[in-house]
Amino acid sequence: MQQITYKVPVEIPNLQFYHHPQPFPLEAGGILPELTIAYHTYGTLNAERNNVIWVCHALTANSNVADWWSGLFGPGNVFDPERYFIVCANIIGSCYGSTGPRSINPATGKAYGLDFPLVTVRDWAAVHDLLRKHLDIQEIALCIGGSCGGHQVLEMAYLLRQRIKKMALLVTSARETAWAIAIHEAQRMAMQADPTFYEDSDTGGAAGMRAARGFGLVTYRTFQAYQNGQTDADDKMNDLKAAGYIQHQGKKLEQRFYAQCYWFLSKALDSHHVGRGRGGAAAALAQMGVPALVLAIDSDLLIPSSEQRFLAAHLPQAEFVELASAYGHDGFLIETERIGGILMGFRNRENMGNKP
Repeated sequence: MQQITYKVPVEIPNLQFYHHPQPFPLEAGGILPELTIAYHTYGTLNAERNNVIWVCHALTANSNVADWWSGLFGPGNVFDPERYFIVCANIIGSCYGSTGPRSINPATGKAYGLDFPLVTVRDWAAVHDLLRKHLDIQEIALCIGGSCGGHQVLEMAYLLRQRIKKMALLVTSARETAWAIAIHEAQRMAMQADPTFYEDSDTGGAAGMRAARGFGLVTYRTFQAYQNGQTDADDKMNDLKAAGYIQHQGKKLEQRFYAQCYWFLSKALDSHHVGRGRGGAAAALAQMGVPALVLAIDSDLLIPSSEQRFLAAHLPQAEFVELASAYGHDGFLIETERIGGILMGFRNRENMGNKP
C-alpha cells in the first residue's frame, strides 16, 4: 500500500486514493511533480458502463458527498447507489486527501505551504479527468455541482464534450465575477493579517481563517435568513445571536480546514472563466450541446440569478429553474427536498442508465 504523505484534518470514512506519479503541468505555468487524488465512489458500475453520476463539490466540502448532500445522494434518494455509480473527487489544493498546500513536497521533504503553485478551476477538471481514466469510466450520465462545483462541471463539460451526457449547474456562473473576487480578496487579507499564517504549520493562520469564514457567511445567506434566525430579544445588548453564530461557524471551519488551503482555493475561484482562450464565455458555452439543468436561487447574494440566466441563454440545450428561497446561496445545500424534485424531473426526461 502506498504511503500517504498528507494529513487530513478530520477522519473521513471510506476515503480512497489514486496516486499519479508523473509531473502534472498546471494552466498558470507551474508543475506539481506528482499528484494524490482523494475520492469516494458509491454503488456499482453497470454492464453498459453508462450509469455514472459525477459530483463536483463546493469550496470547503470533501469527496464524501453522501454526508454533506445526503438529501440528494444515498439509498432512497434521487441518486441512489443501488441504481447509479456515483463518483466525487476532492479538489487539489484542498485538505481532504488530494495534493494541496499542506501536502509534502517531494523535492524538499516539507509541506508546500505558501510555495504551492497557483491552481485553477480548469486544473481541477483536468485532475478529475485523470481519475476518470484511472476508474476506466468512458461515459458520464450526469455531471452535477453547486457553486464552485458548478464551475468544475462547466470545465469538465468543455473538456469531455463527447463523454458527458447531461449536466446540472446549481447557483454557478460562466466566470467569477468582480464582486466575488473582491469578497475573496477581503478574506485573504483577513488571513494574511494573522502573523501565524506564514508559519509552516497545519494550524497557522487559524484566527485569520475564522474571520475570513465569517465574512463569507454573510454572503452565503440573506438579510431575511439572519433576521429570522439570529434576532435577539429587545432587551439584549451583548453576546448577540448573530455575532455568536459567526464566531461558531468560524471555529467549526478551524477544526476541519487549513488556512493555507483556504487561501489557495480562493485564488483558484478567482481564476474561473470558462471562455478564457476559447473566444469568450458565450462561444465556449455554445460548444456544450448536452441537456443542462441550470438552477438559480432568487435570493443568492454571492452568485445572483443573472449569472445563471446567462448560462441558460448560451447553453444550446438548457432548462432554467429559479427557486424562491430565504436561504440565499446556501439554499442549494439546504433546499434539497425541492431541488431533489427538480432533479428527478430532469433525470427522468431522458434515460440516464440502468440498474447494475
